[in-house]
Amino acid sequence: MKVIDNTERSRYELLDGDELIGFSEYHFHRGEMALLHTEIGERYGGRGLGGELVRGALDDARTRGLKVLPYCPFVRGWITRHPEYLDLVPDTHQSMFDAGGA
Repeated sequence: MKVIDNTERSRYELLDGDELIGFSEYHFHRGEMALLHTEIGERYGGRGLGGELVRGALDDARTRGLKVLPYCPFVRGWITRHPEYLDLVPDTHQSMFDAGGA
């Protein structure tokens, strides 16, 4: 499995070979990446693959020096459970997204 940035479709994709397992849609604006919606194929649910997809997207954002706005509830919850990624959410937005679990 691998996570790729499909820039033509503005989304990160989780692939198993050539098969699309899921995706996370994004929008870039002023050095920030808004993660809008994450979806995993129905037959792949419950295996932790959504987390693998989100981790790949967030790792890429970190590498690129981007801040993340987790509009997607799945991404927001994932960051709450993995506080080592909380620094990607701008301080001024953490309470708005409840990314700190508050």
